[in-house]
Amino acid sequence: MSKILFVLTGTDHWTLADGTRHPTGFWAEEAVAPYEAFKAAGHEIVVATPGGVVPTVDQASLAPEFNGGQEGADRVAAVLASLTELQQPVKVEEVRLDDYDAVFYPGGHGPMEDLAVDAASGKLLIETLDSGKPLGIVCHGPASMLAAVRAEGGNAFAGYRVAAFTNTEETQSGFADKAKWLLETRLVEAGVDVQVGEPWVPHVVVDRNLVTGQNPASSAPLATELLKKLA
Repeated sequence: MSKILFVLTGTDHWTLADGTRHPTGFWAEEAVAPYEAFKAAGHEIVVATPGGVVPTVDQASLAPEFNGGQEGADRVAAVLASLTELQQPVKVEEVRLDDYDAVFYPGGHGPMEDLAVDAASGKLLIETLDSGKPLGIVCHGPASMLAAVRAEGGNAFAGYRVAAFTNTEETQSGFADKAKWLLETRLVEAGVDVQVGEPWVPHVVVDRNLVTGQNPASSAPLATELLKKLA
């Protein structure tokens, strides 16, 4: 049995370009699908957030249209309600990587608000990348990579091939013209090699110990790849 750290956003909003706060948090499927896969494989999961706050689920991610209908939405909501780990998060600032075998970052727009500028999370990402331990990040989760800046100034993920929520998907979701910045653009500016797949279709990229997924549909396939690295 391995111990997997889930690092979730601690915010419940995303500040848009005009200063308004869009309600958000983590995206349900991106936490639930990997959680179920990892637990089914017998692994232990610990949740961490900035400050150890209980993470907020983006209510939009519980809508029937994002879960294959009402039945799927009810199932995801029920799973989330049963996840005791979500109610007892540790502080990202106090995490010791030695205690874990793998690290996973779900998305949602929340990471655009807090993890993108969280120094403790950035340090953890650098340590995980350098350790060779499996590191999974999906959808808007790669916003956290922007905080992974080495002492000499370069981004730790520069030169890595990654999948992340694309500008096309942000445009189609209706937020591209409202956002302060776009994830794909920022990652490219940081030197990250973003591999763009078709919108909304599962797209997973594996580069060394890093496994990344483009969108919510990529969560389950990403979990499968991460499990292979833990085998």
